[in-house]
Amino acid sequence: MVAYGPRSNHSSLFTWPGLLYETLPQQCHSIRTGNNFVSGSTIQPASSRPAATLGGRISVPGDKSISHRALMLGGIAVGETVIDGLLEGEDVLCTAAAMEQMGAEVIRPDTPGGAWRVYGRGVGGLSEPANVLDMGNSGTAARLLMGLMAAHPFTTFFTGDASLNGRPMSRITTPLAQMGAAFHTRSEGRMPLAVIGTDQLVPIEYSLPVASAQVKSAVLLAGLNTVGQTTVIESKPSRDHSERMVAHFGADIVTQETPDGGRRITLKGYPELMGQKITVPGDVSSAAFPIVAGLVCPGSVLTVTGVGLNPLRAGLIATLKEMGASLVLENDRVEAGEPVADLVVTAGSLKGVEVPPERAPSMIDEYPILAMAAACAEGSTRMTGIGELRVKECDRLDAVARGLEACGVQIEEGEDWLVVHGSGGTGGVPKGGATVPVHLDHRIAMSFLVLGMAAETAVSIDDASPIATSFPGFIDLMNGLGASISIT
Repeated sequence: MVAYGPRSNHSSLFTWPGLLYETLPQQCHSIRTGNNFVSGSTIQPASSRPAATLGGRISVPGDKSISHRALMLGGIAVGETVIDGLLEGEDVLCTAAAMEQMGAEVIRPDTPGGAWRVYGRGVGGLSEPANVLDMGNSGTAARLLMGLMAAHPFTTFFTGDASLNGRPMSRITTPLAQMGAAFHTRSEGRMPLAVIGTDQLVPIEYSLPVASAQVKSAVLLAGLNTVGQTTVIESKPSRDHSERMVAHFGADIVTQETPDGGRRITLKGYPELMGQKITVPGDVSSAAFPIVAGLVCPGSVLTVTGVGLNPLRAGLIATLKEMGASLVLENDRVEAGEPVADLVVTAGSLKGVEVPPERAPSMIDEYPILAMAAACAEGSTRMTGIGELRVKECDRLDAVARGLEACGVQIEEGEDWLVVHGSGGTGGVPKGGATVPVHLDHRIAMSFLVLGMAAETAVSIDDASPIATSFPGFIDLMNGLGASISIT
């Protein structure tokens, strides 16, 4: 175990992880639904066979990033926050459970699709949780909550599933330790870990070594309960959901462009956040899967309604258009500070492109599904500056490369780049026919199920259960459009 921060003499904490490995509560897998409980998933192998034409009008689950932030900020606001369209996937349910453990009142709707209500405790008003916070598979929940809890004067324990516990957290603990919090972690900053918080944090000016909305958000959330001004500087703009939402709740936050094309974000501490009405748009990261499926299955026409198109999240849309995709935006609007539109998708031939590395922050989660589109395109698609994929839910770059190879697609791979040689130039399609391990990663699972819709023969995955973390109902929704996915 590794200790970070100024108060690293809490030697008694070094004994807790060994015990917890056997006794950790799984609260996010048993979220309250009235008097009922939703249990965790079992392994579910699945197969996706070549599809006929896809068609229909659908909506996708609410944006996961915005859902996490709505629950957290609602939990530290004063009064009632009403959230429409909240993603009810396992990752977000972990956040709801954590906020409830720390004293916020979280009320789930009685009917599917209804509004959630959160009654907050005010900035700095959360209470010490009685149990370990189990973040399941959610890196966003874990990292953002670490920032929030760093500014509370008690110790909070975090753990997650095998995938999350293998992911590095030092990029979060480093700036928070500079502010005055302390941490006990496993080697390389991994979870399970303890956050030893304080209500006497000092404000910092922190330059992000790598563009990361999660690190930026963790520092800003800690800054809410910190005297003075907390500043984060990023060389490349990352998704700005936190900045938009804290402003929506009433915080004093200013974003300035820097001469080198980056951003300087300054937050004034100790705001009085007031409960708000939040409408969560459809998650563009989830919409990416039916969008690409509609593009690569010949003759398909479908509409995905109410998709959040924050310009710092829409890199995939720009890339697909460069590949020749027919994507038409309709009914443009703004909801709770976020741009939203309906997307009309029409199948057609795609061509390989070079994806510039500076686009990575705006589409880092979409590279796996982009690789599936590239496998069906004419020519080669080169993706660079994507080393961040190696520290996601799994090593996504390796998982995509090995899976494509198994499906007969030619690839080249480096430490932070991938080239996919498409099958479309000869009028063919990817061979398919493989069973792809998903490594507990929901995006790897959905990506290869989409590839199976356009391949010569079926593509199988070893486990579809992780899909529930971000896109519950994915298989039923895709089959409703004309796909042929089955649990095997």
